[in-house]
Amino acid sequence: MTASDADPPPKDAPRPNPFSTRFIQPGAVAYLFEPESSADTLVERLREQQWWGEIIGPHGSGKSTLLAELQPELQAAGRHVSAFVCREGQRRLPIAADELRSWHAATQLVVDGYEQLGWFARWRLQRNCRRRGAGLLITAHQPMGLPTLLITRPTLESTRAVVQEILAAFERQFPTDERVTIPNDLLDRLYRQHRGNVREMLFGLYDWYESERRAKA
Repeated sequence: MTASDADPPPKDAPRPNPFSTRFIQPGAVAYLFEPESSADTLVERLREQQWWGEIIGPHGSGKSTLLAELQPELQAAGRHVSAFVCREGQRRLPIAADELRSWHAATQLVVDGYEQLGWFARWRLQRNCRRRGAGLLITAHQPMGLPTLLITRPTLESTRAVVQEILAAFERQFPTDERVTIPNDLLDRLYRQHRGNVREMLFGLYDWYESERRAKA
């Protein structure tokens, strides 16, 4: 569910911070594709790669958001998506034997944070996918040996567009006469400070919004 799909808040309720986790987490805001790319074109490219591919990019560059955007398109293409998110230090996937036996040619494994897995867990996952003809789509910070699907490279301009999209969705859900306006120099500074890490920039905007709200109280 996106922010615009949620039930409207009570009229007297204070507006939340537009950069709260619920407004910026994967699935809450659309991934902004380059002009020549889209979810459809990436799914078609993945099909051409026999449903194997990797999305590579640095921390906070939109990989998880892109995965959230692709999963409905994968399902629409007839893929049976089985998705996993690897947390820091996680060395293996929690895949039961019954689930493993159910994989087939239409199964699409999606693993966010693939590099967290140990080398043996990665080798075994790839072997099991090949044995059953299943697809494998991963995200990682460095190339992991699968066919490249996309390399995420956020720019200052694309980051501005992401922020504008978040604020537009927020204003639709919480309309008031007072719109949220972010100084351009603030975005420039946060972009340099966090070296293009969009996630950390959004956390910085959360802190800025709270500071502005306290100053106006």
